[in-house]
Amino acid sequence: MQTVTTVAELRQQISTWKSQGKKIVLVPTMGNLHAGHLTLMQHAYHCGDKVVCSVFVNALQFDRSEDLKSYPRTPEQDLAALQDEKVDLVFMPEHDEVYAEEHRPQNDIPKHSFNQQLCGEHRPGFFDGIVEVVARLFHIIRPDVAVFGEKDYQQLIIIKRLVQDMGLPIEIEHVPTQREEDGLAYSSRNSYLNTEERAKARHIYATLLAVKTQIESGSNDYVAIEKQAMDRLSQAGFRPDYVAIRDAIDLGQASYDTEFIVVLVSAWLGEARLIDNILLQMR
Repeated sequence: MQTVTTVAELRQQISTWKSQGKKIVLVPTMGNLHAGHLTLMQHAYHCGDKVVCSVFVNALQFDRSEDLKSYPRTPEQDLAALQDEKVDLVFMPEHDEVYAEEHRPQNDIPKHSFNQQLCGEHRPGFFDGIVEVVARLFHIIRPDVAVFGEKDYQQLIIIKRLVQDMGLPIEIEHVPTQREEDGLAYSSRNSYLNTEERAKARHIYATLLAVKTQIESGSNDYVAIEKQAMDRLSQAGFRPDYVAIRDAIDLGQASYDTEFIVVLVSAWLGEARLIDNILLQMR
C-alpha cells in the first residue's frame, strides 16, 4: 500500500496506472474508519483494478468550529485497516493541498435547492462544503468509479446530481448501510455517545422499521406517519430534526404512487447528531 500527501505524488501514480489501462476506483472518507467504511473498500475491488482511498477531514462541511475540533482522527488505525483491506493507494492531504486554487475544477461547481433541505436545512452550508470537496477530489484523482455508502443518502443523491451536471465520466456506486447488532448504523459520530445514550441509540432504526411497516401495510398519510415517528423519537430521549418520507430517486415529496421510497431521519442524542434511512420498493 502506498501513502501520499501531495497531489503531485498522487497524480504520478494515477498516471502510471492509467497508462497501463487500469480502472481507478475512489473511496472518499474523512477517516476514523469503521466496519461501514471497510465494506466500501471491499466493494470497490469489484468495480475496478486499483482502489484509492482519500482520508481528509473537510473543514468546509462543519457548521460549528467545535464540531470540527472534536471530530475523531485516528490516522494510524486507519492506515492499518486500509493495509488489511489491501487498498492500493491512500491520499492523506492537508487542507491547503486540496484547496489550492489550481485544484479547483475549471467548470463552475453547481449548487441546487435540494442542498438546503433535510440535513441542509439544519446544517447550513453543509452540502455546499461536501460538493466543493468531492468536486475537487474528482478533479484531482479523475477516478473511473467512486463508491459511497447509502447511510448518507442525501449526500449520495447530491453527488449523483453533481456528476450529471458537470458531465463527469465517473460511475457512482453505492453500498447498503452497515449496522451494529442492534441496528444502529455505523458512524464515526457514534463515538460521541456515552453508555446510556448508546443503549438508547437503537431506537432510531426501530423507528425507521416502524415507519416501514406502516407504509407497507397501506398507510399513506405520510405527514401523520412522520409526526408519529418524531414523537416516538422524542419519547425515547432524542431531539429529532426531522423524519421525512421522500421519493428515493430525487428526494421529492413521496405520494401514493411513488415506486421507490426512502425514509430519512436526523436526530440528536446527547452531543451526537445521528442520521439514518431505510429504502422501500412499493411495487
